[in-house]
Amino acid sequence: MALALTDDHAQLAASVRAWVERNSPPDSVRAAADGSDSGTARYRDALAPSLADQGLLGLHVPEADGGQGFGLQELAIAVEELGRALVPGGFVPTVLASAALVASSGTGKLLMPLADGSRNAAVALEAELMANTQPDGTLVVSGTADLVLGAPDADLVIMPVRPENDTVWVAVDAASLEITSVDSLDLTREIGRVTVDVLVPPDRQLTGLEAESVANLAAVVLGAEAVGIADWAVQTAAEYAKIRHQFGRPIGQFQAVKHRCARMLVATEQAAAAVWDAARAIDAGDDDLDVAAAAAAVLAADAAVSCAHECIQVLGGIGYTWEHEAHLYYRRAMTLRALLGSAVPWDGSWKERLAGFAVDGFTRRVRLELPGGNDDLRAPIRAQLEDIARLQGRERNAALAAGGWVLPHMPRPWGRAADALEQLLIDEEMRAAGIHVPGLAIGAWVVPALIQYGTPEQQQRFLPPTLRLDYLWCQLFSEPGAGSDLAGLTTRAERVDGGWRITGQKIWTSLAQHAAWAICIARTDPSQPRHDGISYFLLDMHSPGVEVRPLRDITGDANFNQVFLDGVFVPDDCVVGEINKGWRIARTTLANERVSLAGSWTFGNGVAELLQVAKATHERGPRIGELVAQDQAISLLALRATMKQLSGTEPGATGSVRKLLSMRHAQEIAELCWELSGAAGAAGALRDGRGGALDAEGQPSGPHWARQVLMTEAFTIGGGTTDIQLNIIAERILGLPRDPEPPAADG
Repeated sequence: MALALTDDHAQLAASVRAWVERNSPPDSVRAAADGSDSGTARYRDALAPSLADQGLLGLHVPEADGGQGFGLQELAIAVEELGRALVPGGFVPTVLASAALVASSGTGKLLMPLADGSRNAAVALEAELMANTQPDGTLVVSGTADLVLGAPDADLVIMPVRPENDTVWVAVDAASLEITSVDSLDLTREIGRVTVDVLVPPDRQLTGLEAESVANLAAVVLGAEAVGIADWAVQTAAEYAKIRHQFGRPIGQFQAVKHRCARMLVATEQAAAAVWDAARAIDAGDDDLDVAAAAAAVLAADAAVSCAHECIQVLGGIGYTWEHEAHLYYRRAMTLRALLGSAVPWDGSWKERLAGFAVDGFTRRVRLELPGGNDDLRAPIRAQLEDIARLQGRERNAALAAGGWVLPHMPRPWGRAADALEQLLIDEEMRAAGIHVPGLAIGAWVVPALIQYGTPEQQQRFLPPTLRLDYLWCQLFSEPGAGSDLAGLTTRAERVDGGWRITGQKIWTSLAQHAAWAICIARTDPSQPRHDGISYFLLDMHSPGVEVRPLRDITGDANFNQVFLDGVFVPDDCVVGEINKGWRIARTTLANERVSLAGSWTFGNGVAELLQVAKATHERGPRIGELVAQDQAISLLALRATMKQLSGTEPGATGSVRKLLSMRHAQEIAELCWELSGAAGAAGALRDGRGGALDAEGQPSGPHWARQVLMTEAFTIGGGTTDIQLNIIAERILGLPRDPEPPAADG
């Protein structure tokens, strides 16, 4: 996803892209980088007036001050698109300066020429400027500000000065400053050193503007440009990987390249979610906007640098040449990260700032504000749920199942055919009524498959008891020789009178020792290609020939099972769909599994537990901040997917992206908490999962976290390994070539 979610924002992004095509094609960017065309002069003479005519320089500026009257969200979308095109010149430093002026008060006369393109501006994010205050309030300012983005072409420079023990931001005409151009790592945009020895009258002192506010604005504006750079890198690498052939096939078919591109996309998605959230938090004036901005700063610049680097690696030798534009994007990404890191007016880094917020209990709640005017839909939902809330136990479960409340997105009569908005309303009203819908576990993956492919008789037989929790299911898919490669299964089903006899071995089966029924795939025609000749069965776990053997995992616990099937009879009425066409049904099951796991697997390895350990150890380091930012992004990705659904837009393969992030995130939390337990981490790992994050003395429990580290190893295996998730992202989102089919077996 790009930053834009709504139709209006998507149209804005499209209009900016159209502007880029007309006014700043790649050859003009190259000319600016090579010095054959002065990017600074071209920006002032041609690009700035055109950007102003388009309304882009004043998107976030109030109409009374000559702008469009929108906010940072709209500005971020424009910055992202211009960053994706590496537009040279002073747009970003100018709009950052005008955003700072908007955040202060009484600066309308300074804003208008910035919005109409007649003046450029810059912001000194870091400066050594001292000041004395005269009796009339005038500041006598002296000192230097090094490496100010856009300063050589600025008409106005905004700077922090420090009179006494305070910090005051001032706006000074560039003509009264000594500005020296400095060689810039970014070849398409100038930086400069500003030497100051001026008087700043009270009307040029920006009242109401705090250093933290400027830093937050920089996190959004520079972060939005970083997202554009990262997205360019992802698309460039993926497109090249589709057409570049080596060893007789496109390089995008090699998993090493495919996974590299997929990881780039994941980093970009995280960054986009965080920057989008920070922009809307500042626009809304949320109390927790500092947290949102810090998360954006932590994720965005790093994403741009890493993606630009990975893009060069995918491009190979051509990416290392001066002629290819990849190094220009890499240079700008590195510049953004360096400048954003200098924007912090506090001790420590952005990551440490976010860690401090989280440890002190100051976090940002990810929430969706539902549109108003839903009383007609909400009232009957509330009334029916109030009746159900009076019931208990099995009666409540039966009422929830009968009313379609368990999986409300499913079609009637099994669900309520609820669209995204109604699902959110149901969720809100259930929480208000104190109703907790019991998890169906693997049954939640079975229900969609039966609704889509089952016969009416199968649906009537299996769906009501599953939704009532009368049936517990397990999944007989994985085999010792076919884990993620399910199409390589060898369990066979042979035709007999009235049904089929299934023989084979399944492994990694959760709940098999408790389940009443199983979904099972088996090969019914070995002569057909791998993905054909497979059928989908419903298998009674109490049938003769079923043997369940517990399988101890690395924690020493038996959370999984081996299941041996020795001629187990399955009647014809328990075959789902057509014979030999079960692979498509299995895919439906796996898709629901991955979406479910994306939001459900933490098992005591979340940020809440991390913060318990951090407080106990007085740890506020950058790794804490990084994990908090990742957690925020994972939640935001779900929120953005929901918002796209509400607008009627397909959210894409968000399930795979979130699962990939969530599973490794939980592992990293466990690993850090174990590390912070020190020597206690060498104690024997708890076998039964008892205990908690802290021991009796209030310190990190070494045995507990040792067990958690061991246990979370399963997270990046179950439900499709990390490698499979990366394949899904690369192939389904980026369109990279699928892995080649293995050669057919002789025979």
